[in-house]
Amino acid sequence: MDRRSFLKNSALGGGAAAAAGLAAPAYAQGGRTLTMVTSWPRGMAGVHDAAERFKASVDTMSGGALTVDIKSAGELVGALEVFDAVTAGQADMYHSADYYYIGQHPAYAFFTAVPFGMTPQETLNWYYHGGGIEFHDELGQIFGLKSFLAGNTGPQSGGWFAKPIMKPEDFQGLRYRMPGQGGQVLSMLGASVQTLPGGEIFQALSSGALDGTDWLGPWADEKAGFQEVVNVYYPAGFQEPGAALSVATNRQVFEELDPAHQKIIETAALESHQWSLAQFLHNNALALKRLEAAGVQLETFPESVWDALGAASKEVREANLDDELYKRVHDSYLASLRSDTSWLGLALGDYRTQRDRVLG
Repeated sequence: MDRRSFLKNSALGGGAAAAAGLAAPAYAQGGRTLTMVTSWPRGMAGVHDAAERFKASVDTMSGGALTVDIKSAGELVGALEVFDAVTAGQADMYHSADYYYIGQHPAYAFFTAVPFGMTPQETLNWYYHGGGIEFHDELGQIFGLKSFLAGNTGPQSGGWFAKPIMKPEDFQGLRYRMPGQGGQVLSMLGASVQTLPGGEIFQALSSGALDGTDWLGPWADEKAGFQEVVNVYYPAGFQEPGAALSVATNRQVFEELDPAHQKIIETAALESHQWSLAQFLHNNALALKRLEAAGVQLETFPESVWDALGAASKEVREANLDDELYKRVHDSYLASLRSDTSWLGLALGDYRTQRDRVLG
C-alpha cells in the first residue's frame, strides 16, 4: 500500500500533513531541545529506564548541543498516542514499542516482536545485517519518521492467569491483555483481548476488568505488583521472545540535524538497546526466584496449547501477505531467522547442554 493510501486510511488522518507546519524548534543555552513522548509512566521498570538511558547518551555525546526532554505517558499525550504526535509534529520523537502501531501498518509488528519469532540477538542480526534497518526506514518514510531500535526487554513470559491453562479451549472468553500479533493469536483462540498501556494494567486486573495479562517479564511484573492479584505465572511465552523498543524522530526534525547529531541519535539508540537488554536479563532471573519463594505458581503450557498457539500464529503472521511491503519484511525476517537458527543451533545447542551439565 502506498503512502497516500495509508495516510487516508490510518488513524493519523491529517497528521502527516500537519508535519509540514512544524513549530519552530526549541533551543536552550545555544543547543536544541528535542521533546520525546513515551508510552511509559515515569519510573516504570525497564522501559522508562531505556528512555532515560537514551536521553542521557544523547545529552552527553552531543556536549549539550542536543537535549532530550522526556514527556512520560500522559504528560503531553497518552501512552498509545505518541506515534500520531510525532508524525503530526506535536512532539519531536517518541520512545515506544512499534507493535502498538500495527493499525498504521502491520509490518511494524516485526520491529517489536512476532509470535514464535526472533530472540534479541537474532533481531539485531537481521536489523543491522539482513535488511531490517532499511525496512524500518522504508516504513518511516510513509509516516514521516526516522526510526531506530532503542531497547529490548528480552524474552517475555507467557503471562499471568487466575488459573492454569490446561487446553486451548481455556482461552475462550478469557479477558486478557496482550498487544501485537500475540493478541491477535489469542483472539483467534477465543479470548477477549485488550491492548492496554503498562500503566493501566494493575488497575484493570484489580478491578476484575482483566482475567490475566502479559507484560515484560518477572522483574518488571514484580515491580508492577501483578502477583498481588493473580498467582499463576508462565515463564515461557510464545508471543515475544525478544521484544524490541524503538525511538522514532519526526523525519523533518531529523533531517534538520547535522550528520554528527544524527549519528549520535542512532548510536544512543543502539547503546540503549544493549544496556536495556542486559538490565532485563540480569534482573529477571533474580525476580523469578523471589516470585516463586513468595508462592507464585509457575506453570508450563502443555503441548496441545503450544500446538494451537503455533497454528494460530502462522495464520496471523500470514494474514497480511497481500500487502507488498509487509510481505517483503516478512520474507526477509523469516529468511534471516532460519539462517541464524541453522548456525546457532549447531554452534550453541550442544554447547549449552554440556555447559549446564559440567557446571551442574
